[in-house]
Amino acid sequence: MLTITQALVDQIVAHARKDHPDEACGVVAGPAGSDRPERFIPMLNAAMSPTFYEFDSADLLKLYREMDDRDEEPVVIYHSHTATEAYPSRTDISYANEPGAHYVLVSTADTDGLGEFQFRSFRIVEGAVTEEEVKVVEAY
Repeated sequence: MLTITQALVDQIVAHARKDHPDEACGVVAGPAGSDRPERFIPMLNAAMSPTFYEFDSADLLKLYREMDDRDEEPVVIYHSHTATEAYPSRTDISYANEPGAHYVLVSTADTDGLGEFQFRSFRIVEGAVTEEEVKVVEAY
């Protein structure tokens, strides 16, 4: 289960809406070993595409060095889908290389009739996708 604050959910959703119609992407870092997302880090979609996201390799290297210096790890890796449901694509699955991370997808398309976005979390380990419950809290 992903436990995340309402403030972080709001930041992720706002980023997805801001970058629409392109996919948004980013990371929420937390203390190493805690499984607690704390620090919101929006990233640039280097692909600048409505159907694909890609972290800029230099930005990603800088981020990992910064997290290492702060004794953090990527707790949440998020991106948006702009025209499809919030479910990992084959490409998303092939690029998922953090087995401990929660992969959050936000859809800015109204694919379920329940509103203009979906917020879902998955674990992706060795190509296997498992959806998990998202528990939104006011604070930890």
